[in-house]
Amino acid sequence: MYAIIATGGKQYRVREGDQIRVEKLAGDPGEKVEFNQVLLLSDGDDVTIGAPYVDGGKVTGEVQDQARAKKIEVIKFKRRKHHMKRMGHRQSFTEVKITGISK
Repeated sequence: MYAIIATGGKQYRVREGDQIRVEKLAGDPGEKVEFNQVLLLSDGDDVTIGAPYVDGGKVTGEVQDQARAKKIEVIKFKRRKHHMKRMGHRQSFTEVKITGISK
């Protein structure tokens, strides 16, 4: 059984037991989270597609970690103008372990 959920402006295909990294959510490690924006539920040949979300569909998970990703470097450069600007960015994320999928 798998589901497709929407959170943080992105969509994820999840199964029970998966660990996913999503945009930062509120919660400490060990707390439970619920994803109610379920776009699709599949259990073998039985597929339920939402319009836009599946009624009563719910995916539960447990927060494993709150962390930040590796730094990316952003460089703005204009040739022949003696202009270069360097910036860095580290995106925060929440690592979640999927514990259950229900209709």
